[in-house]
Amino acid sequence: MTRTTHRQIGIAAILFAAFLTLAGIPYGVTAPDNIRNIVLSPLFWPYALAGLLALGGAGLLLASRGLPSAAEAEAPGTGWRPGAGLRLAIAAVIMVLLVAFAETVGLVWAAMPAFLAFAFLVRTRHPVAATIAAIAAPLALYAFFAHVAGVAIPQGIFVRLP
Repeated sequence: MTRTTHRQIGIAAILFAAFLTLAGIPYGVTAPDNIRNIVLSPLFWPYALAGLLALGGAGLLLASRGLPSAAEAEAPGTGWRPGAGLRLAIAAVIMVLLVAFAETVGLVWAAMPAFLAFAFLVRTRHPVAATIAAIAAPLALYAFFAHVAGVAIPQGIFVRLP
């Protein structure tokens, strides 16, 4: 990537984080006033993600200083790669299937094959670790949200987790 690309993406990330912080989250997310633990508030994680997005954008701006300009780079393979459109379409299908099956089989069970499908779609170099993470991450998140935070996770019709 060139210096200009890094700058454009960094500025866009910072502007999007500012939009989320100033308008998107305050007007789009509702939260009760009587929440004792800030981490359990519906406002906490959107603001945390907006802050991380702004930090990532600032990091891209700082990293762009050491990159070559577009005229200096002229490296082959920086354009649209063959098969990229197909992989993007497959990613969209995986997301639609995740949403469609989340209600029937439950969010945890639908997330496992979706995670694994994305891992193989991006051609992971660590298929064993991806498989373990595809099983462990949804179960760990379910355990935290259902048993620690007390948040109801959508369960399926066929298999219900404790």
